[in-house]
Amino acid sequence: MQWNSLVALALSASSVNAMLRFSCSQLTTERLDPLVFPGANPSPHVHQIVGGNAFNTTMNPSLDLPSQATCTSCTFSEDFSNYWTAVLYFRAKNGTFKRVPQAGNQFLEQANGGMTVYYIPPYDGRTKVTAFRPGFRMLTGDPMLRNRVENAEHRSLSFRCWDANFGGEQGAPGTGRDTRELPNKPCPGGIRANIFFPTCWDGKNLDSADHKSHVAFPSSGSFESGGPCPSSHPVKIPQILYETFWDTRQFNNKADWPTDGSQPFVFSMGDPTGYGTHGDYVFGWKGDALQRAMDQNCNVNCPTLKSQSYQQANSCKMNARVREDIDGWLSKLPGSNPLTFN
Repeated sequence: MQWNSLVALALSASSVNAMLRFSCSQLTTERLDPLVFPGANPSPHVHQIVGGNAFNTTMNPSLDLPSQATCTSCTFSEDFSNYWTAVLYFRAKNGTFKRVPQAGNQFLEQANGGMTVYYIPPYDGRTKVTAFRPGFRMLTGDPMLRNRVENAEHRSLSFRCWDANFGGEQGAPGTGRDTRELPNKPCPGGIRANIFFPTCWDGKNLDSADHKSHVAFPSSGSFESGGPCPSSHPVKIPQILYETFWDTRQFNNKADWPTDGSQPFVFSMGDPTGYGTHGDYVFGWKGDALQRAMDQNCNVNCPTLKSQSYQQANSCKMNARVREDIDGWLSKLPGSNPLTFN
């Protein structure tokens, strides 16, 4: 997928008005994954989860999340969806691991980190998208991948190495000097992970065995430029983007990095490359709220949606169900996941 057209469009007023963008504070961080490992407590690797507090070890697709949840860690209070990604760890010279904290993106005030979430319609201003239905879920990325792959899915996953105070690279995620692998140098302002999801749906299945086959990327061109969906997946859905800001600043002293000179960060499934980054999504908007927001080309301010203060969103938390240390200096990654390089 090409993002060149997105650079100019992301800076224009028209595109800014068509990007539903909001923050979600950290809800819980633990080894649970009800999408890929339903019922497993614990699941193989640590995730950071944001969104509604109906998140559970098992999330039956028949459940109505808005009626199950009592709060959401997202600023739009009608969004009880769940969004999660793998967790980043620092690997010190002595082989021990320390969880990297998340921080809020610029102008957004998540507590204890979390992520920024986007729902984006095509930038032509004419093409309408169909909001997800109750029970819809999907994932993108492959946690087992350790090598660069040239396809639309993996071109939609990238990292930005910030200079201090969000300086340096500008433009849309995945453009400029953004990398597909974890940055191999210290990042004075931290590392932002960018995860774009597929934008075409088969119009029938709310999920699939691999949580991917019911969705697809455009058959040519890009979603931003109005590229057509494949005939097998003809329905255009909002483009979801996760931005997670990993606050690596306390780990930038190269004297603490591995003696072989390799970059020191590793994802919780044992991935030191970054190619295994991935994101999971379970839809949980109340009623037709998301469709209204898409129809009205909402941005940060969306009068058709109910909002809550950052303080209210930040107060929505869950106690961990998995009893283990994930934050101290650890001799091994939670789940004993070994580092795999290929």
